[in-house]
Amino acid sequence: MGSKKYAIGLDYGTQSGRAVLVEVETGNIVAQAVKPYTHGVMDEYLPDGRTKLPMDWALQHPADYMEVVEITIPEVLKAAGIDGEDVIGLSTDFTACTILPTDKNGEPLCYKEDLKSEPHAYVKLWKHHAAQPEANKITEIAEQRGETFLNRYGGKISSEWMEPKVLQILNEAPEIYDRAEKIMEVGDWVNYMLTGEEKRSSCYAGYKEIWHKQDGYPSKDFFKALDPRMENLVEEKMSDKIYPLGMKAGELNEEWAAKTGLKPGTAVGVGIIDAHSGVPGIGITKPGQLLMVMGTSTCHILLGETEEIVPGMCGVVEDGVMPGYFAYEAGQACVGDHFEWLVENCVPASYTEEAKESGIGIHQLLTEKAQKLKPGESGLLALDWWNGNRTPYVDYDLTGMMLGCTLLTKPEEMYRALIEATAYGTNLVIETFEKNGVKIDELFACGGIAEKNKMMMQIYADVTNREIRISASDQTPALGAAMFGAVAAGKANGGYDSIFEAAEVMGKVKEEYYKPIPENVAVYKKLYEEYKTLSDYFAAGGNDVMKRLKALKAQVME
Repeated sequence: MGSKKYAIGLDYGTQSGRAVLVEVETGNIVAQAVKPYTHGVMDEYLPDGRTKLPMDWALQHPADYMEVVEITIPEVLKAAGIDGEDVIGLSTDFTACTILPTDKNGEPLCYKEDLKSEPHAYVKLWKHHAAQPEANKITEIAEQRGETFLNRYGGKISSEWMEPKVLQILNEAPEIYDRAEKIMEVGDWVNYMLTGEEKRSSCYAGYKEIWHKQDGYPSKDFFKALDPRMENLVEEKMSDKIYPLGMKAGELNEEWAAKTGLKPGTAVGVGIIDAHSGVPGIGITKPGQLLMVMGTSTCHILLGETEEIVPGMCGVVEDGVMPGYFAYEAGQACVGDHFEWLVENCVPASYTEEAKESGIGIHQLLTEKAQKLKPGESGLLALDWWNGNRTPYVDYDLTGMMLGCTLLTKPEEMYRALIEATAYGTNLVIETFEKNGVKIDELFACGGIAEKNKMMMQIYADVTNREIRISASDQTPALGAAMFGAVAAGKANGGYDSIFEAAEVMGKVKEEYYKPIPENVAVYKKLYEEYKTLSDYFAAGGNDVMKRLKALKAQVME
């Protein structure tokens, strides 16, 4: 056993999971390992290769999550050359709302031989949007009943929440609903597997399950109004015992200690949503500091001292990230995803060949070409709704759009227009918060895009007309999760007694940051006004053509 102590953050994303080994005393990452999910995102077929999935489905296989634990933790211990005895705690961060139906012992229903070809027995990933009709119904009934919880979620419930996904199971596969003795956030489920204790997180419950610290879950009458069979949903399949961040979810059991090389009894912290974990990971400890967690999508997290009602926010939860504060969440459903879409579908072979000859990736090539363009030079304007809209419209039936294309339009111009669209979307989020009494003083960013794409971050600084600071760690959510692991262990065991103490020591930003360029700010101000005009037209009732086209597509595909 060495003198230094370590914590592990298990970071579960959309395509892969990773373990990050962190030195508790400094916050330095000493080793990390990544495991792509064996089954990936299942949006066309189940693993049997025969069962085809309908439009807007996105599933995963729960075995993939435990493979991450079994493979990556031994890898980081080996890479760092340390003994598992020196790891004092671990915690997880996870995409949400990502849910799994299980039996009473926590065994996933998709493991059952007779259910391997039943889509509803698998994990429904956060971006499973096929439950949007159910989300719309929940919003409609909540409005009719005057349910106050609706205001805490920006006035609408989305398909990314727990209850719409559960209602879809009930509507389309009632036998699965009946056999599911537990329906869990997979972040909570992984902890359950590691410790044998079922302790559901207040972060998942507050942001994605319509739970409130004072009020609890919606009433039985509300669930009964959705469907009489759901009257006792919480008691029968969820849990009204919710645990705050910073607590121990339990201790690592003998089985998973043997599989990972960690010692039995290692503290396991209550889980947190991946984006939210970035708040302590970057060192944010006070209100007014907005964090942008940038990846396939972007999540915006902000601490506040009061509970305000903000249209289109994804949630406001007391103690939702840092104890003693309300934590607001907003977001954009499509960021990195639509850059990838462009590369896969709109880039000619000549560009791919040019990138290969230059020894760089296609995204880097497009960035280098786009960087030569001045703001407004492309003549293009895009809407960033290629995967629907989170904030402020909470409408996943909205779709992407690009205006201004001609026969001379080039891929790098489209690439830059999509980047600019995401910056406009973020600026709209900032405006929406500030118009509704939630002040924003500083901008922070983390994630692969913030780390690698300097052009994009400069565009964000220019569009928002604000300075932007970048996380010093390239694994900020994982670092935040490791902090919660250290807090779960406690100071007596070499960790910390509060997440504030951990964040002050372990969370860091880079010295370099982005400043707005005045001449770019002036141009982007004009383009942003055009963006808002288009947004109002297509999202606020001016023209529902996006929804009509989507409905027609679904009708034709039946």
